Amino acid sequence: MAESLNKGPGRVLVGIYGVFALSAGARAGVQIASKFDEAPLAYSLSALAAVVYVVATVALARSTPTSRRVAFAAVGFELLGVLAVGTASIVDPDAFPDATVWSDFGQGYGFVPLVLPLIGLFWLWWTGRRQPSPSEPSAR
Repeated sequence: MAESLNKGPGRVLVGIYGVFALSAGARAGVQIASKFDEAPLAYSLSALAAVVYVVATVALARSTPTSRRVAFAAVGFELLGVLAVGTASIVDPDAFPDATVWSDFGQGYGFVPLVLPLIGLFWLWWTGRRQPSPSEPSAR
């Protein structure tokens, strides 16, 4: 039986993902509404990051077997996105005239976007590996 995702440190993780969903979504919304033509790739990637953060937040908060799989997918995609966009923004800075949440590996957000999916994947792994103790009833 897997441990609940949204208990103890998991609640903090859900809260952080929620804050990032809100901040990335607000930032992308303002950028897309006011100056999308200046950096469409960067602003679209910020919107994508916001969607990923929303999906991860909801999946981590629900803590069901299905939501655990969704959380793994979302957090894994987030890590790949941070690594890909972070690398691309350094290799080809002209393609990113304005920063995204994931630009420069999340430097504008104190590198939290780089560290957060690592913590999220660890938490998913850690809570998923818990076996019931002999005193706990079997889930058969």
